[in-house]
Amino acid sequence: MKSLAFLLSILALAAHAEPNTLTDAEKSAGWRLLFDGKTTDGWVASGKDSFPSDGWSVEDGALVVKAGPGGGDIVTKDSFSDFELTWEWKVEFGANSGLKYNLPDAKKAVGFEYQLIDDEHHPDGVKGGRLHQTGSLYDAIEPAADKKVNPPGEWNSSRIVVKGNHVEHWLNGAKTVEFELGSEALMALKAKSKFKNAAGWGEKTSSPILLQDHGDGASFRSIKIRTQ
Repeated sequence: MKSLAFLLSILALAAHAEPNTLTDAEKSAGWRLLFDGKTTDGWVASGKDSFPSDGWSVEDGALVVKAGPGGGDIVTKDSFSDFELTWEWKVEFGANSGLKYNLPDAKKAVGFEYQLIDDEHHPDGVKGGRLHQTGSLYDAIEPAADKKVNPPGEWNSSRIVVKGNHVEHWLNGAKTVEFELGSEALMALKAKSKFKNAAGWGEKTSSPILLQDHGDGASFRSIKIRTQ
């Protein structure tokens, strides 16, 4: 309980800080920025050695992917295994995006996805049901029914925790998903999902963090990580 309370206090302080900055408490706790709000340093196009020349840009302190044909997914140059990750994000009306992690093969971008989507207006959010909605482990675990998500155009705050085999998704201060890597329960869910034939899905690995280019407009900022 103390560690959770400490983390929530850090997040509360961060909520009042300027975007893309670290408070003294965060620095002391070992957090670091994955995006400085000004450059694309530390990020490359998925499967490549450089940042996309099209589609992505830095605007008003946010890492922005524009709607339409673009540069594809982007990934961190660094890989992570045990970590806590927080970030702020917003999508345009009717948009679909996601943040992926624990990728068995980063070049194929198949792994765990924290879904980021306009639940009420994008077809995948509407027809795909809660398995395809914001805060889910995409196509495997539904988010909590009482989750609170802000509408398109407004910033949300998300968090992922990977500690040992334990994983949690959080949205705007509340937990949406919780599971154990490699567990029978997760493998049973995998067998029912589109990932049933994906080698390594559900097993722990070290991989980059991926931001998805789904052809829709989305913005990301204050991307922070603390490794275990």
